[in-house]
Amino acid sequence: MGKLQGKVAVITGGASGIGAATARLFVAEGAKVVLVDLNEAKGQAFEQELKAQGADALFIPANITSEDEVAAIFEQTIEAFGKVDVVFNNAGIGRVHPSHELDYAEWRNTVNVDLDGVFLVARESIREMLKAGGGTIVNTASMYGWVGSPGSAAYNAAKGGVVNLTRSLALEYAEQNIRVNALCPGFIDTPIIPEESKQALAAVTPMKRLGQADEMAKAVLFLASDDSSYMTGNSLIVDGGYTAQ
Repeated sequence: MGKLQGKVAVITGGASGIGAATARLFVAEGAKVVLVDLNEAKGQAFEQELKAQGADALFIPANITSEDEVAAIFEQTIEAFGKVDVVFNNAGIGRVHPSHELDYAEWRNTVNVDLDGVFLVARESIREMLKAGGGTIVNTASMYGWVGSPGSAAYNAAKGGVVNLTRSLALEYAEQNIRVNALCPGFIDTPIIPEESKQALAAVTPMKRLGQADEMAKAVLFLASDDSSYMTGNSLIVDGGYTAQ
């Protein structure tokens, strides 16, 4: 029996990268998955791919910065599968820009997606989990929630916020059987990293390589399953040793 047998998991940013790798692993471990993404073409294609393999999968196009659209994610999930057990709160964006040239609109957009959107999804998750008697939330933060990086002020500030939001929610709902932890990836070989940057990023990582999306998925599975049943408020850094320097 899989580690998520019979569970219903919502995955934001689920159409590609870490989100898609996690969806594949969750399905292999017995979960029904709800894929949430802005990219409708990728999301629908991935839904069909998983269904062709016999999985219970549902794609919902949504913008996580919209309260109404986030609420609709959970309404449709309950309608389709009857419950929500696990939420991988993974959608996010990232840009590198000198801070003195960063306009406020770009700052707001980054923080809106990477922090406000994480809060909105977490809040709606908790509302459903309180009704059900518990659940598990995994927020995607970053190693840059722990260390600084030139040119990424908005992203770093938002991810630092996710780390502490995770702690706060974990403490607030621990007695209600809702566990909240964060994944803090390092440099991962996904489409968000330009090809021309990959060699340089691998060179500054102690393990001298980029992480793989399926390695992150295994960490998410650990945090989402009963393997981590006595963990809440934790940030699991999976970065090839970068923050140990």
